[in-house]
Amino acid sequence: MSRSNIQLKTPKGTRDWFGNELLLRERIFATITDVFKRHGGTPLDTPVFELKEILSEKYGEDSRLMYDLEDQGGELCSLRFDLTVPFARWLAMKPKYTYIKRYQIAKVYRRDQPAIARGRLREFHQCDFDIAGVYDPMVPDAEILCVIVDVFEALGLGITIKINHRRILDGLFAVAGVPADKMRSISSAVDKLDKMPWEDVKKEMLEKGLSDETADQIGEYVRRSGNINDMLETLKSNDKLASNKDIRAGVEDMSLLASYLQAFGIDGSVSFDCSLARGLDYYSGLIFEVIMQAPSDAGPEGKSPVAASQVGSIAAGGRYDNLVGMFGKRPVPCVGISFGVDRICTILQPPSEKEGKASRNLEVYVMAIGDKEFDGLLLERMAITRALWKAGIRAEYTAKAKPRPLQQIQAAKDVPLTIILGEEELAAGQVRLKVFRPDVNDKKDMGQLIARENLVAEVEKLLQRKP
Repeated sequence: MSRSNIQLKTPKGTRDWFGNELLLRERIFATITDVFKRHGGTPLDTPVFELKEILSEKYGEDSRLMYDLEDQGGELCSLRFDLTVPFARWLAMKPKYTYIKRYQIAKVYRRDQPAIARGRLREFHQCDFDIAGVYDPMVPDAEILCVIVDVFEALGLGITIKINHRRILDGLFAVAGVPADKMRSISSAVDKLDKMPWEDVKKEMLEKGLSDETADQIGEYVRRSGNINDMLETLKSNDKLASNKDIRAGVEDMSLLASYLQAFGIDGSVSFDCSLARGLDYYSGLIFEVIMQAPSDAGPEGKSPVAASQVGSIAAGGRYDNLVGMFGKRPVPCVGISFGVDRICTILQPPSEKEGKASRNLEVYVMAIGDKEFDGLLLERMAITRALWKAGIRAEYTAKAKPRPLQQIQAAKDVPLTIILGEEELAAGQVRLKVFRPDVNDKKDMGQLIARENLVAEVEKLLQRKP
């Protein structure tokens, strides 16, 4: 193919990140990482690809979405599908780590049908926080839910955490008459209730071999949601359900969880939803998904540019007590959460940038103004900008020997601080420091005179870097 015929595009389900979008993503990473550290998290990094046998048979029907790599070294590998299975593999290889809180921020890959406008990609970031080890029941689970609330409070987003328990769900299926070998495939169908009407979900279950009566009974159970205590009372009051050992065990766990959520003060952010199933095979206990509240209730000033129904879940996770044991003889109970950063970015996305103009995220702009004989003071601009850089201040100047005043004024537009150099002021050991005020448009304001030796300290003070 000739160069002229090359189609310039990113691969399907991927995107380029640039300017304000990337700065926003970095801020989200920093916010989430801060919460992870507050909860005692330790960072971990794993390879972008794993042995295929490590990943195989861990994701149920979603295993078909794995990206397999060509054998180039005697090993069959696949791109990582999530960060949970690699973490479980790492735990199985490190027997000395019996208790750990781990976090990881990295890209994962899924051969899915993308919908970029809704933040659904084939290459995307996950931010995971997991607690591994033997603890009293539901204590780490409650902390994971607290991490979720802390993250979205820090991001200024209103959310609801939908929770369920795999043993309760399996018990409901058993009571309804679902054969054991169809539990996971029927669970995958039920998990689509937030995206599809009941009639379509029922049709899928019938196609998977269930009777009409069994499907209707499942529908009666799983289309219930609400306050965790109210839902527990509903399950306890039904003798048919209460007689099932899996449901009893799940209800006991959820009753403990309810008291812990109240102690953390986050019970108001949680909804018990019996339709939540989570399609991944490795979940064994509590499962949860996070959805954004309606735009009128979410984000700064109650506004968000993207409707909750467009984006879907923005974080999800659960308990997986048996996954580590699949890689060896040592089982390690685990529970964790994964945040979908690209979907969160879609919700918080900044205004589109004009073509050819990118946000520089500057704090100070250094410029020079003079008469026609003016030499531009390039060396002085360089020296002052270098001093700002050394102090950790984001600064820039026009990379021309004699820039035009209007060019510099336009470049300094919207930058919080402007340093203005003039020959007379420099001869007197002074520079001008101007504070940008969006509500004031005074072109005659040339700022205040500052002694050059005090300039960096004054800039830091104005930027609130130092008291």
